[in-house]
Amino acid sequence: MLMYLRNLLLLFLEFFKTGLFAVGGGLATVPFIRDMGAAYGWITEAELANIIAIAESTPGPIGVNAATYVGYHVAGIPGGILATIGLVTPSVIIIVLIAKAIKKYYNSYLVQSLFKALRPAAIGLITAAGFSLLLVAIGVKANFLQFRFSADRLTLLKLGIYGVFLFFAFFKKTAKIHPLFFILAGGALGAILSL
Repeated sequence: MLMYLRNLLLLFLEFFKTGLFAVGGGLATVPFIRDMGAAYGWITEAELANIIAIAESTPGPIGVNAATYVGYHVAGIPGGILATIGLVTPSVIIIVLIAKAIKKYYNSYLVQSLFKALRPAAIGLITAAGFSLLLVAIGVKANFLQFRFSADRLTLLKLGIYGVFLFFAFFKKTAKIHPLFFILAGGALGAILSL
């Protein structure tokens, strides 16, 4: 019982920290969730990839969906609720505290500079999350501090297929294709390649 209560408190605190520092949207929460998995053993890298795939495919914000999933996985319904509340609480506090100040000082040079400074941090978090998910998706284990790439033919084939898929996903003539097609095609491709 004591361990369960400890996990509930840790879920709230860890996702509060994630909500406070994950600037840039749902994918910016991925490095924080990975660190939680490594620190507490709550989820593996493969589970993280599945969580992101499910969170992307279901309605709602990615970060909130991922927090709910991890919380539920660790401590059931109370864990899902506390993880979600922990994630959104910093945003609510910040919005309440600075809403009037932002409105009053929005055109201030200092405020505009702050927003400009946050953009590269958000891009960095999202890029790191995307890169690590790519490595998990193709089955490459890599340490970011000592990056070594070793792959068999199947991994190289997966990487090539994903590259072609990405190219067509961003190709201008495919922009009119509904995103659901890419979600379903990606799911089918993942199922085929995991056999």
